[in-house]
Amino acid sequence: MAKPEDQIGVVAALVRTAFLVNAVYAESAREFGLTQQQGQLLCVLMPQAYAMGELSTILGLAKSSLTGLVDRTERNGLVRRDPDPRDPRGIRVTLTPAGADLADRFYTETCRRVADLPATLSDQERDTVAGLLSRVIHDNQVPVVFSETP
Repeated sequence: MAKPEDQIGVVAALVRTAFLVNAVYAESAREFGLTQQQGQLLCVLMPQAYAMGELSTILGLAKSSLTGLVDRTERNGLVRRDPDPRDPRGIRVTLTPAGADLADRFYTETCRRVADLPATLSDQERDTVAGLLSRVIHDNQVPVVFSETP
């Protein structure tokens, strides 16, 4: 339990936690030869392929930024563009076998590192934090960019 003098407000706690998780995510991505955005893209694509418009919404990127991200990731052999069976003019982005392998390894390692962050919390405290953050996420309709089980 935090001492009263160590207690911070919810805004500062959320912002500082976001910085902490981003730092862990960035370090993990670097070690796998990825940018943070490439790591996010790979993780989002783990369960299924997406159309460019869907990816733009999920990742919160302008279409031009997403196009550049997909171009770079495709040049690295990690994703490919396939025709969209539902839209003759559209494409879907999917992982290549190499991309799926890297995504799995990156995802596993990043989950391990993030899971270590609250190591000093009891199981009950971890459940409480997860429950409260889940409500914040659902209430704000945060898209799934990183799931605990792909």
